[in-house]
Amino acid sequence: MDTAFTPRVLVADDQPDVLHALRLLLKAEGFSVATAASPPAVLSAVREQDLDAVLMDLNYTRDTTSGREGLDLLAQLHSTDSALPVVVMTAWGSVEGAVEAMRRGARDYVEKPWNNQRLLAILRTQIELGQALRQSRRLEDENRRLRGAALPVMIAESRVMQPVLRLMGRVGPSDAHVLITGEHGTGKEVVARWLHTSSGRAAKPFVAVNAGAIAPGVFESELFGHVKGAFTDARTDRVGAWELADSGTLFLDEIGTMPHEQQAKLLRVLQTGEFQRVGASKTRRTDVRVVSATNIDLPVAVEEGRFREDLLFRLNTVEIHLPRLRERREDIIPLANHFLRRQARRYGKALTGFAPDAARALLDYSWPGNIRELEHTVERAVLLAHGDAVVAEDLNLRPRPASAPTLDELSLEEVERLLIRKALARHDGNVSHAAEALGLSRSALYRRLQRHGL
Repeated sequence: MDTAFTPRVLVADDQPDVLHALRLLLKAEGFSVATAASPPAVLSAVREQDLDAVLMDLNYTRDTTSGREGLDLLAQLHSTDSALPVVVMTAWGSVEGAVEAMRRGARDYVEKPWNNQRLLAILRTQIELGQALRQSRRLEDENRRLRGAALPVMIAESRVMQPVLRLMGRVGPSDAHVLITGEHGTGKEVVARWLHTSSGRAAKPFVAVNAGAIAPGVFESELFGHVKGAFTDARTDRVGAWELADSGTLFLDEIGTMPHEQQAKLLRVLQTGEFQRVGASKTRRTDVRVVSATNIDLPVAVEEGRFREDLLFRLNTVEIHLPRLRERREDIIPLANHFLRRQARRYGKALTGFAPDAARALLDYSWPGNIRELEHTVERAVLLAHGDAVVAEDLNLRPRPASAPTLDELSLEEVERLLIRKALARHDGNVSHAAEALGLSRSALYRRLQRHGL
């Protein structure tokens, strides 16, 4: 946290000695402190003051143990300002209470009596994340105002997505090349478009190319263009994707599957900024920001000789990793509601939302296809729904027991971990024999063992 920045924290508790102790602790650590002793006072302070965080008790005057009054207050605070970090504290801590508090909008929690260092660390972390989220939203509003163009919708209230939003907010306005990693369907192209729209290049083209799907024989033509007569069927000049993206952003999806020969051609252009259309002698220069994406572990691909290390260094000035949907469960219902509204408009359906059994089904499912699968599932449910709300039957989800997932429900990392474990077990822990069985070198297997914690 910036040392010149004085964070303002609202401390809420109905016990004067608790307020006094926390005021002394936080002021000694450089915080500006306001206090409140009741839920109405908390709401008033949040509406009237510029706060960076709220540290609040869950129990007030209604009763002494349930935390119900505090949970109701949490929901109101989240509705008032969803970017304001709220940390809850209670002397009646339990896993159930903590989970419910997080569902109502809390970012973290501490139990009384609190540990000073843990409480301070939580507050500082949440204040930084809250600032990043607000910065991201301010940037979004400013871009809309200046260019009249809306940023792509980013529904990401879950804790695991806050560092991602923070990084996007910092990198978006720059010209840095960005590598976006994550499983299929996690929203990599949405992030790429967000980065483009939040930059000074927003008024210029955003050109998307599936780098792994381009046949080797036409790679240079697709990416850099060609002149008439350069090859059979080249009847006219053609502008390539690189030139189309001049002054804008080129999004190279599936970069990890690009053949080695094509990687060399791409590297040359990234190094020099110059290219030639196929069949032309004139050298051209363009100003292109490259955002690439992959679901492949590129450092491993480099070690195995499938991807050029020098190209990786050029592409990942900054890397943004997108978590799987099942790792950001707080976003499942908001995302589903977003898709429901969109598809209901598209198909002319008057749907109010998801019935309780449908919401439970959405949360219980593992989503191996991530956000893309969720969107398709909701679209199908909208088409099948007969009543005012989508019910579980409309979703047609069949979650399998968590104890026995099938391979199609596992990520690539999880499958790899499972195969390594089986190979080690089959060869009584002998790494050399396991590596040979897996078709890997000893060093490659040792690297995977370290990454997977095996």
